[in-house]
Amino acid sequence: MDEVVITEYDPCWPSLFAQESARLRTGLPPHLITRIEHFGSTAVPQLAAKPIIDLLVGVRSLAMAQQVAVTPLAQLGYAYWHENPDPRRLFFVKGLPPNGPRTHHVHMVEPHSPLWERLRFRDYLCQHADEAARYAQLKYRLAQDLAGDREAYTKAKADYIESVMQKVRQQSIR
Repeated sequence: MDEVVITEYDPCWPSLFAQESARLRTGLPPHLITRIEHFGSTAVPQLAAKPIIDLLVGVRSLAMAQQVAVTPLAQLGYAYWHENPDPRRLFFVKGLPPNGPRTHHVHMVEPHSPLWERLRFRDYLCQHADEAARYAQLKYRLAQDLAGDREAYTKAKADYIESVMQKVRQQSIR
């Protein structure tokens, strides 16, 4: 089973991101990648999180990435999610159960993907410790209630994330 487990912040997470980012840059064709960002809860200092490093990888083209990235990422230990219902990204998991535990997720997107907006969410939480604490409380509660259902856990956070994004957008208008 692929349980949802939330842990206290680990100060090693930024260096784990940096190490994996370097491995991706070495293992993938250099003409493919436009940028790599650490996002998700492990990118927010002091925020409790699932201990999985999320890497947002900008690529010039998803079609090109599908042709040239799947095999090199498999060699780095990543499983490609062929049945991903979101055609705007390619998704890879390192430590996919039963070979787990999960340690890293790679989300490959093109430059104009709406997923880039999640960096604004990350940055807002980094700047607002009170909001990050509210998010941590929600995540602990949801992980307890939905421990065995990763998809339900993710969906249950959506309204909260959108409420924070509304604050972020309001700040941008001012």
